[in-house]
Amino acid sequence: MFELPKLHYAYDALEPTIDAKTMEIHHTKHHQAYIYNLNKARAGTALEGKTIEEICKTGTETPAVRNNGGGHFNHTLFWEILTPGGAKEPVGNVKSALDAYGGFEKFKTDFSEAAKTRFGSGWAWLCKKADGSLEVCSTPNQDNPLMPVGCGGKPILGLDVWEHAYYLNYQNRRPDYVTAFFEVINWDKVEELYNK
Repeated sequence: MFELPKLHYAYDALEPTIDAKTMEIHHTKHHQAYIYNLNKARAGTALEGKTIEEICKTGTETPAVRNNGGGHFNHTLFWEILTPGGAKEPVGNVKSALDAYGGFEKFKTDFSEAAKTRFGSGWAWLCKKADGSLEVCSTPNQDNPLMPVGCGGKPILGLDVWEHAYYLNYQNRRPDYVTAFFEVINWDKVEELYNK
């Protein structure tokens, strides 16, 4: 059974970028609902005992598993790559890979565009491809790059652009939320995920 992961910071720790009420509702209501529905959807199936990564890669034919499995994976990654007073720029191998991508500013522009222009609900991603290079892309709903969605590689950074992630604080100003996101990225965690 999957369980709601604990956060390594308080709900108010990311203010003013992400307010405490949004964090609490997002974590305890939205993410918890994905976990509950995923556990229910995979009960008694061949997906019991599989990791969330395996489910995202192979168990996406059933809409309830795809949507809720993606929701669980995506949010777990999202919580991990957030931190109070995040470092403003990447470090280590991620920095080198971003330099090869075209530089940090190009990445910020491309990632911001992917997040701002995702129609409706979804996610923006930074992915590590098999050769170590990076790709920026976006996916609808709770899809992610582990699924066969035409967005390759392993996700190492993701931004939730569903309205529930920002609407209490930013209302319909998604671009402001996307810009503020860069203030709370845990680049040490992104580096760890890149190096795995």
